[in-house]
Amino acid sequence: MARASISITPPNDAWIKSQIESEEFSSRSDVVNDLIRKARKEQDEIEAIRLALIKGEESGVSNRTPGDIINSVIEKRRKDGTL
Repeated sequence: MARASISITPPNDAWIKSQIESEEFSSRSDVVNDLIRKARKEQDEIEAIRLALIKGEESGVSNRTPGDIINSVIEKRRKDGTL
C-alpha cells in the first residue's frame, strides 16, 4: 500500500481525531481512505449523470407527451420487475 505524508488544517485534524475517538474509524488512514472512496463514488455518479445528459441532448427533441413518458417508464419497470 502506498504511503503519503499530508498536511491537515487544525479544524480538519480535530474532526479526524473526533472520528477516531467516536470509534467510527480506527485510524487516520481509515478516515482519509473513507473520504477518498466517498469522493470517488460521488465523482463517478456525477460522470454518469453528465453522460446521461449528453446522451439525452444528442437524442434530440421528443414528440412524446409527459404522460407518454411516464407510462413508458411504468411499463418498462413492470417488465423488468422493479415496479
